[in-house]
Amino acid sequence: MDNQDILERIKALVEEEHGLREGSTQPGEQGTGAPDILRLQQVEEQLDQCWDLLRQRRAKKDYGENPDEAEVRPVSEVEGYQS
Repeated sequence: MDNQDILERIKALVEEEHGLREGSTQPGEQGTGAPDILRLQQVEEQLDQCWDLLRQRRAKKDYGENPDEAEVRPVSEVEGYQS
């Protein structure tokens, strides 16, 4: 997976997140007004993982390392980061 693939995945997840927050999972569908909380949490976690992977890849490239060696970290690790 290269940076462009990751960015496309992020875009798709953001679109799904917006749909879920509006109570709809598909564009153009009539929403129920209640987001699917479990799916929303999963999407948010996947977004965090994607952003983390993208940051890893960029850092490796900046330091002359192979960005393809970056790996998706577990949700428990990514969600445990402090700002």
